[in-house]
Amino acid sequence: MRIRNAYTKSEEIMDEEIEFLATASDALAHPARIRMLRYIMEQNKTRTPVCNKDLVAAFGYAQATVSQHMKTLVKSGLVESMKKDKATYYFVNAGLVYKYVDTVKKL
Repeated sequence: MRIRNAYTKSEEIMDEEIEFLATASDALAHPARIRMLRYIMEQNKTRTPVCNKDLVAAFGYAQATVSQHMKTLVKSGLVESMKKDKATYYFVNAGLVYKYVDTVKKL
């Protein structure tokens, strides 16, 4: 038995969802970025602010490495940033993370 069109039109993935999925997946394509995203999520749950120096201390990566990874996560929209004085603080965009999970399920 062949299964061809096993999904209905309502489950069909739209082009914009494909673009979003590709962008977010690219941002999550490095293990360090996944670890950083998880760390920020955990800290956000307890309302603990997270800045670059916190990520450097938590993971032992160089400041430049943390900045490059965070730039990718922020560009994807999965993480939002806010500058305060000389520090940049990071917050997970939970709505977009859930959207990513839902879109992967549709795939």
